[in-house]
Amino acid sequence: MSLLPVEEALARLLAQAAATPIGECEIVPLADADGRVLAEALIASLDLPPWPNSAMDGYALCLADCMGEPLSVSQRILAGQAPGPLQPRTCARIFTGAPLPPGADCVEMQENAEVLADGRVRFGEPLRAGQNVRPQGQETRVGELVLAAGTRLGPVELGLAASLGRAELAVRRRPRVAVLSTGDELVEPGLPLGPGQIYNSNRSLLCAWLRRLGCTVVDGGILADDLQRTRDALAALADVDLILSTGGVSVGEADFLGQVLQEDGELTLWKLAIKPGKPLTCGHYRGVPVIGLPGNPASTLVTFGLLARPYLLRRLGVLDVEPLAVQVPAGFAWSKAGKRREYLRARLEGGRAVLYPNQSSGVLRSAAWADGLVEVLEDRTYAEGELLRFIPLSELLG
Repeated sequence: MSLLPVEEALARLLAQAAATPIGECEIVPLADADGRVLAEALIASLDLPPWPNSAMDGYALCLADCMGEPLSVSQRILAGQAPGPLQPRTCARIFTGAPLPPGADCVEMQENAEVLADGRVRFGEPLRAGQNVRPQGQETRVGELVLAAGTRLGPVELGLAASLGRAELAVRRRPRVAVLSTGDELVEPGLPLGPGQIYNSNRSLLCAWLRRLGCTVVDGGILADDLQRTRDALAALADVDLILSTGGVSVGEADFLGQVLQEDGELTLWKLAIKPGKPLTCGHYRGVPVIGLPGNPASTLVTFGLLARPYLLRRLGVLDVEPLAVQVPAGFAWSKAGKRREYLRARLEGGRAVLYPNQSSGVLRSAAWADGLVEVLEDRTYAEGELLRFIPLSELLG
């Protein structure tokens, strides 16, 4: 079987995600909307700002009145006050954010104004209409699209919604994801290890990651290497949107999870042209989509970040699901071309990507040390200083 390119695997997953969208939405308070996905477009219901206002502490005046003679101050305007019309041949003391008085068309900053002994103000610098004025509707106009449906909401987006007076937002409901681990060798942290056993790190990694993505996690625990117990565990899963497993999912006779999934569904095993993380299982069980990730921790991290994460976001209606990447010079030489695309744990030092010494798929510490993944393309060698694609972990983990 030929290896499936990363781009093709992602395209297939995104097509499956688009075919099974999570369309239900709910109304949540603004304070609870961080990390959620907007279900309805945010349309401006007012102009921002709603009136012309001063961008500076200074003096509001009419440009035609500035003929070189000092002007008397006819009013004092603070933010939050409603000014009266500007009297002819006068100026108004004004502060940042305060509404411009009718009749004024510019603001001179206080540093460029001279207050005379009699209280009048002289303006020595040339002025122009609109100077230091934020015009009405500078940011938004009534009826304008501000945020599209499918936008992931963060602090900036919530601040923008608040500026439009929105106390609640319609968001997609949280995906419910069942997380399963397979293998008698796995033990949960806090319990004693038996011979040949290891602690289950993937469960903690994925559950925390899924919650960051706004998912509700259904913890399926560790599945024992027993056919009936595996069958019972899957039958107990109710009302989930995705079954996400790590380790051992295949179509072979020795894999009980794979057997049970196939009893009431369909599974296909993909061999990806990616390192770490070649084996990936996709399918469905009783109509519920299934993604089976490889069990080695670094493989789990890479395949979830590059494939499962975009899949989940697309099901929520997010359009831009792939992480932002930058070009950085290699702080290493890569002399051996491989057949699979490699994602190496690296961090930036002096503007160059430096690799963690041990790139084994079983070494999660490499990702804790790193601040991103360096992409090494198939059939390529790289000289030190050559540009490579660098994906910050902050882009994947958020």
